[in-house]
Amino acid sequence: MLLKFPLQRFLIYITICLIGILLLNHFSNVFIRHVPAIAPILFPTLTMFLMVFHTMIAVFMVMKYLCDRRRLYLMAIACAFASSAVLMLGTLNSYPTWFLCGASDNINYNDALIFYFFRNIIMAVLFITSVVLYAIKSRDMHSMRNHIFILGGLFGFAIVMLVLSWLYSSHDSLLSVKLVDNNTFQYSEIWNNIVNWALVVIWLITLFTLIFTTQLNNIFWYSGAFFCACYIFTLLVLMSGQDTASYSWYQARLFETISTLFLIFVLFCDVFTLYRQSNTKYLNSYQNSIRDPLTRLFNRSYFYDSFTALQPTIANGHPVSVIVSDLDHFKRINDKYGHLQGDKVIQFVARVLQDSVRQNDVAARIGGEEFALLLVNTSPEVARTIAERIRLAISQHDAGSSNAQLPESITISMGVFTATDLSVSVEECVRRADEAMYRAKEAGRNRVVVWE
Repeated sequence: MLLKFPLQRFLIYITICLIGILLLNHFSNVFIRHVPAIAPILFPTLTMFLMVFHTMIAVFMVMKYLCDRRRLYLMAIACAFASSAVLMLGTLNSYPTWFLCGASDNINYNDALIFYFFRNIIMAVLFITSVVLYAIKSRDMHSMRNHIFILGGLFGFAIVMLVLSWLYSSHDSLLSVKLVDNNTFQYSEIWNNIVNWALVVIWLITLFTLIFTTQLNNIFWYSGAFFCACYIFTLLVLMSGQDTASYSWYQARLFETISTLFLIFVLFCDVFTLYRQSNTKYLNSYQNSIRDPLTRLFNRSYFYDSFTALQPTIANGHPVSVIVSDLDHFKRINDKYGHLQGDKVIQFVARVLQDSVRQNDVAARIGGEEFALLLVNTSPEVARTIAERIRLAISQHDAGSSNAQLPESITISMGVFTATDLSVSVEECVRRADEAMYRAKEAGRNRVVVWE
């Protein structure tokens, strides 16, 4: 089974990659070849969009790390995309009039390709670093000192690569490389035979490292592996052309932009999933804080808070009735049959109470065998009728029925009080209903008494 699941994930990943890359390639190819007039301004425009997208991803990764410091591996990815965004500024600088949305004869294609080369190196290396940090995340490495050391290494590597890219891009005569002839637009032999293939190999190593280390165990690493595959395909698209004037130059950038946009979409889906899980946990936690764990009725605190919140409606002429009830001779049941049987009795009574109230009413357990109902906009007569119906449902229940196997027949005593104005406090209302309940006890139990 351990071998089966990773194989299934790998097959799913291969399927997603084939379908996704074919669709993205078809779209980018059709768009470039059917709208050739905008090709000269397309590259800098797409580069600007890519810069924004990569900045968004970097910020997103930093935010996720700040929410959970155990996800240090995300900072390597954040550093990769942030460095990529900075290098795209250099790429835009290679197009002097990109902001005018017009063609230019002074484009430095060699610098643009140098920046592209360093972007690939930085991202591939930092992706591998991220995978390594993910693999050792469970170890005792999450001290402040270790985080500072690792983050310093990540930032140091990125800065060194950024400086080297700046020096190689026409800023240092000693450090220079010719990947494109700016006069003929032809790729050099170094790019065609060495650099391009080297980048493909580096991305393949990154891809296989990611797949076999993470085993694609969540959508985040699926998207990361897909991103690596897209970069490999982008390099292959560049190989299909012989110069920067060919369609492949623009198609590669468009394909890279679309694949990055897809990655952002996946990350947003991941955020939505995390939000939904967090919201579910919050709702469960909140429900646990306001409900009795045995009966799932509301607890004493929620009962009083709800009564306080209903006071404005009382002032507007809508009476609120309180019913306080207590099981008769419940201690005898616990002593004779044990607490497990006593719990069954408590749960049975709770179900009867819950089934007897409306959606806006409140049924609560306020003591061991003591319950309370809060009936909204209910007169004393109607409240008495509801209490009587509950009393009969409990006292006439067959203890041996299949629905609730009770140790013996049980009865309940109930007291009713209706608040019609704000002259009586919440605590006094409950006290009066409780007093009426004790009058029912004194009168022989198994009855309903309305406070007067």
